[in-house]
Parts: sequence; C-alpha cells; structure tokens
Amino acid sequence: MGRVAVVIVTYNSASVLGGCLGSLERGAEGAELAGVVVADNASKDDSVAVAERAGATVVQVGRNAGYAAAINAGVAALDLDRLDGVYVLNPDCRLRPGSIAPLLACLREPGRGIAVPHMVNPDGTLQPSLRRAPTVGRALVEALVGGSLAGRVGGLGELVTDPRDYARPGAYSWATGAAMLLSTRVIREVGAWDESFLLYSEETDYCLRAADVGWTTWYEPASVIEHIGGDSGVNPTLAALLVVNKVRLYRRRHRRASGAAYFLAVLAGEAVRALAGRRTSRACVAALLRPSRRMTALPQ
Repeated sequence: MGRVAVVIVTYNSASVLGGCLGSLERGAEGAELAGVVVADNASKDDSVAVAERAGATVVQVGRNAGYAAAINAGVAALDLDRLDGVYVLNPDCRLRPGSIAPLLACLREPGRGIAVPHMVNPDGTLQPSLRRAPTVGRALVEALVGGSLAGRVGGLGELVTDPRDYARPGAYSWATGAAMLLSTRVIREVGAWDESFLLYSEETDYCLRAADVGWTTWYEPASVIEHIGGDSGVNPTLAALLVVNKVRLYRRRHRRASGAAYFLAVLAGEAVRALAGRRTSRACVAALLRPSRRMTALPQ
C-alpha cells in the first residue's frame, strides 16, 4: 500500500473546499493517506477555517502568489522521505472512492513520474484534460477550426477531445494541473514549480521539465475525479493570462523564429474569435499585443 499526501491550493475557496476535503478519505481507499496540506493564497473568506475544521495542515503563503507558489509551499511542509507520492489538487475537485490507488500503481512502473486521473464535470460528462505537445502546426490548426474540433482529428490539436482516447491509459505530454499525482522522485529531480507563471502553464512547464529528465506523464482512466473548473472560459482576465502564459512558455523552450510563429498563430486564432464577438478573445488579443506580453498579477 503506497503512502500519499495531498496538497490543495486555495484562494477564496471556502464554498468548495469542504467537499474536496470530505472526499479524500474515500478517495484514499486502498492507499495510505499520510497527510493533507492546504496551501492558502491569503484568502479573504473562510477557507482557512474550513481547512482547520477538517484537520488539515494549513500553510499560509501570505499573498495571492499563484498556483505554483502555493504548491511549492505545500510540498515544502511535507516529509518526502515518508511518502511515495504527492497529490496536487484544486479545491473544486471531488475524488471518487478508491481513485488514488490506481494512480499510485501507475507510478510503480519504470519511467512514470506523474499520474493523472480521468476528469469529469459535475454532471458526469467527460472534461477533456489531456494535452499533446504544443507546436506551431497545432496552434495553426486550432486557430483555423478551434481546439475542440482539432483535438478530434488524429493528433492535429493540442487538446485531446476524442472520448475514445480517454477510454484507455497512456502517456501524454501534459495534463491539467487540477489533479496531478507526483512521485517523490520527480519532485526531487525536477525541483520547484516555476512561480513566474502565476496561473496557467505552470503544469505544462512542470510536465515538460519532467520529460526533459526522462519522466512520463501517464493517464489512468481507472482513477476518476470530478472537477468543477471553468473560470478561464468566462473570465476575460483569466483567459488572457492563460493565452499569454502558453505563448511565454513556448517561446522560452524554442528558437526565436519558432516562438514568433507560435505567437502569430495563437494571435490569429484569438483575433478571429474576437471578431466573431467573443469577449474573452478580445481580452486575449489585447494582452498578447502588450509590449511586455506578460501579466504579473492575479485578479483579486
């Protein structure tokens, strides 16, 4: 039986945190839940009180420092020598019974360092969470036909949307960071999450850095988790942050010409959708065209 600790990142999450914490014991059936840490980004609501009532260890980040910073603070509070893995969670996740054990089993296989579950919406429908490697070609296809459609046609899109792909386990370039089990070896070898991203692309960066040193991100459909999510699709500031950060990450990892091409492909796609009236895309275009193309503060 593997030993796992959970790190939950909160920011004004009191309305959903209790449900997440309440699902952990059932989710850990077949595994040993060695500890629960709530890393709080200076919430103004009752998030800390909810965590303390549930018996979790609370780590105060001190400010709204972002997802990566809170993960780093939460992991730093753990004794990794006593653990097989650390399950990083959004507070709006709910674990299905016995959902941690299959992920721990994945990490026992050589080369697998990150394991991610099958993610569903609150109504039980599939929530696409898997991604292929970002490329200029995929950005162009998504600009032309949209990410959902591109993801259904072979490997043309970065977002994996074909339900058949979610019916079988396999390796992927990265997955949403809302629910991600990290082996302790990966944590030691890859190091801290990159806090410069604030929100979005930090999980992409982490999975790609893990792959750089030989670790695979593995998807396991036998593990199921419910995730509410959805803010980046309706909040223009968060949507802009998502787009800006994925361009920053790509440019950081590729040559200048390739980075410029990726930027233009993403800009073109958002511009087309902005012209069609999508409010979030208008915010994305404005953010991409800022001289710095970097957003340095989270919405309060």
